[in-house]
Amino acid sequence: QEQLVESGGGLVQAGGSLRLSCAASRLTFSSIAMGWFRQAPGKEREFVASISWISTDTYYADSVKGRFTISRDNAKNTVYLQMNSLKPEDTAVYYCAAGRSRYLSMHSDDYDGWGQGIQVTVSS
Repeated sequence: QEQLVESGGGLVQAGGSLRLSCAASRLTFSSIAMGWFRQAPGKEREFVASISWISTDTYYADSVKGRFTISRDNAKNTVYLQMNSLKPEDTAVYYCAAGRSRYLSMHSDDYDGWGQGIQVTVSS
């Protein structure tokens, strides 16, 4: 089973930036899409961003478009989420997810491996 380990979360003031990283153990990392989801207290898990297997395609939730950037380094089996202009409503536990195929998706059912989650807190 895929092992995904997130890092880079923490507490930041509104307007600040954080960069999340997710290291994957799967040998087939370079052939699958990757995604980021988040879950705020009392809310359902929601899609944040996705990237295809060779980074040709990316897709973002409207709420983060223009502020967040997803990228990947297949040589390092790592996917990143650069978060700029953070807002208090971005506060959530962020999860890295490994896709079932090469192609990006915003649907959690299209992912079969999940990290343990990492807290991001944005203060006003």
